[in-house]
Amino acid sequence: MEGTKGGVVKHILLAKFKDEISPDKIDQLIKQYANLVNLIEPMKAFHWGKDVSTENLQQGFTHVFESTFDSTEGVAEYVSHPVHVEFANLMLPQLEKVLVIDYKPEKVGP
Repeated sequence: MEGTKGGVVKHILLAKFKDEISPDKIDQLIKQYANLVNLIEPMKAFHWGKDVSTENLQQGFTHVFESTFDSTEGVAEYVSHPVHVEFANLMLPQLEKVLVIDYKPEKVGP
C-alpha cells in the first residue's frame, strides 16, 4: 500500500509493573528507556507518563511510553537494534502487563 511506510509513526507501550518492583527500580528503568532516544538514531522523541484517568477503563495499565519515528522502517530498525533488545530484556520481565501499538497520526477534516 503506497504511503504506509513514510511519515510520522508513534510507538505506544502501555505497562503495568509487577507489584514487587520498587519505585526506585521503575524510575531507573524509565531513565534507561528515555535514554534510548540518544542511542538509537531512528527514535526521534520519547515521552512518558502515569495513568491519571478517572474513567476506570485503564485495565490495570499504569504507565504510558510514547516513542516517535519518521517511518515504519524506523520502528522496525528500533525494534531490532541491539541496544533496544538489551533494554527490552531488562524491562519486560519487570512488567505484569504490556501492550504495544504503532500508529500513524491522522488529521481530521480537510
